[in-house]
Amino acid sequence: MAHTELPLGGVESENHPWDIRLVEHPKRFESAQFRAAKRTAHAILGSMDDSDLPYGPRPVDPGAGPGAPEHWEMHHGGSLWVKGSGGWRMYRARVGIEWSMQFCADPAKVDRLRQEAAELVDAFPLTLPALAELGYEEAEALLRTPIKDADGVEAWTDSLFNACVPLSRGNHQGILPSVPGEHHYPWPVKAADFVRYDDFQLWVTLPDGTHGAVTPVDRRGSGDGHVRLAFVPEGSAAASTIAEAQDRGLMAVLPANSDVAMQAFAQQVDSGRDTAADPLSTR
Repeated sequence: MAHTELPLGGVESENHPWDIRLVEHPKRFESAQFRAAKRTAHAILGSMDDSDLPYGPRPVDPGAGPGAPEHWEMHHGGSLWVKGSGGWRMYRARVGIEWSMQFCADPAKVDRLRQEAAELVDAFPLTLPALAELGYEEAEALLRTPIKDADGVEAWTDSLFNACVPLSRGNHQGILPSVPGEHHYPWPVKAADFVRYDDFQLWVTLPDGTHGAVTPVDRRGSGDGHVRLAFVPEGSAAASTIAEAQDRGLMAVLPANSDVAMQAFAQQVDSGRDTAADPLSTR
């Protein structure tokens, strides 16, 4: 069949701009399930050593004075709490269900999450008795009851096994240039904040004023000061470069003497240096 080119016509434009309305959530944040889950999570966190916290250190309310109570924000990120011989640990589910996402969630797919959570908890037999001691007696019913409808999805969404990933406000909802939060930045990149060396700056300001994330291109001590662009926002001048690199199976890399590399390695580069290349300080 011969290819027929489409005739070109005039350019049309829309003269009615669209609006985004900011409205209050429907009743969402104090369901009975969520209150019980938060209460239990706070009890667990209160019993843990600082070194064992999943996303420590413990946050402190910045608006309160010295000695103010610590304040966690509970993220609906797939929080699988279990108790082993060494105490409480939190694992992340294959996926978490954000509160608003429950309204598009297929009960059969959520039930798979329930089954996977039950299998994990069963491997830690101390968990259910410990949760019962903390007053979270609904744990076993949540794990054993198949999810077949919206009520089951809602109960799982606000349960201890989904809704209680403990994060500081910044790590939960923050936006650069202050703190990158999980709601606004991709988890594969944001997760590096919890494993990176303290003297490596993951988040940087790019030449066009947007903020992105970079990683080293080689292991610590290699002396290679190049950095790979791991994330830039849509609209950044570098966005098309990263897209092309990914499409071609390449890396988007900035040189060791670039401002971005100098930001990333700032705490490892001695004063007066103009490159992040070898040798780097390991103080």
